[in-house]
Amino acid sequence: MVTMKDIAAHCGVSISAVSLVLNDQHEGRVSVETAARIRQATEDLGYLPNLAARGLRTRQTRTLGLLSDGVASVPFSGQMLAGAQSKAWKEGYVLLLVDMAGNPDMEGPAVRSLLQRSVEGLIVAVDYHREVDLPRLPRPVPQVILGGRPRRGNADWVVPDERAGARAATLHLIDAGHRRIAFCNLIAPAFAIAESLRREGYESALAEAGLGLDESLVVEASEPNASAAREPARRLLRRSDRPTAVFCFSDRLALGFYQVAAELGLQIPRDLSIVGFDNQQNFAENLFPGLTTVQLPHYRMGVRAAEKAIARLQDGGDGPTGHFVSCPLVIRDSVAAPSGRTPKKLTAHR
Repeated sequence: MVTMKDIAAHCGVSISAVSLVLNDQHEGRVSVETAARIRQATEDLGYLPNLAARGLRTRQTRTLGLLSDGVASVPFSGQMLAGAQSKAWKEGYVLLLVDMAGNPDMEGPAVRSLLQRSVEGLIVAVDYHREVDLPRLPRPVPQVILGGRPRRGNADWVVPDERAGARAATLHLIDAGHRRIAFCNLIAPAFAIAESLRREGYESALAEAGLGLDESLVVEASEPNASAAREPARRLLRRSDRPTAVFCFSDRLALGFYQVAAELGLQIPRDLSIVGFDNQQNFAENLFPGLTTVQLPHYRMGVRAAEKAIARLQDGGDGPTGHFVSCPLVIRDSVAAPSGRTPKKLTAHR
């Protein structure tokens, strides 16, 4: 390993001169020409500074820890990690990742491992919007929950604005001329927060447009997959007064409606318009026709979480805060005006 002593010998200068240059404290103490020779020597000889030793001196390691509860193993939500990594790197921080792969027994050892490496802040990432129990830390560091919110405790949090996203999806169908708009929700305890927020957004859009809520148009799937949506879809689409459009809790549930529409001889979007939620990678765009859907902004959520962690380290600030990241509407080909109606110009609502 190349040391500062090697650099000094190579350049014919003292070790203290090398140290001053490498720590940017040489102005007025080491000539410009000598400083340039020292920097060139570090490149030529492959010198790498000992950041751990520097961290002991400055008490700053510029390292963030990220504890992932299964997020790293799922490409769909893994974009959160990419966003956090990108922002941390841009601000001069390194992100250390440990993924628990859904194994809660790993939490204690994972946290200790990160803290032993002197992380200054901790981001806890989860794969869907839920309440999170903060990990117990042997020493206090700022924490940010990414993708969920703390059940209790002192931590900032970053989540998708699912209520606003569902509202935008429903208003998009209303703008297309639809008045009988069904909603297929997911009823599963793990997704209780998302279920509530997405239904609130649906109802809010109906009220905003002066449309009453017809409870008979609200159906539920018991599992987050297409097969669980097929029976609710049949009940809706076999009605003599069937809806002309449906907003689905997720892209997976929307697939169930695609399948039942084909089974009943209905064409999308001529006979039935459909909007999903999630914009699941390599899924929504590959349905035929392409599914109009609401995007979960995983990358931007990761960026925001890293921003919050770094801001806590640099500025401190008041008590913990939450941040909702907007969910954009991704318009494809699954929405059209119902028969006999002329739509407004279709727009992506915020």
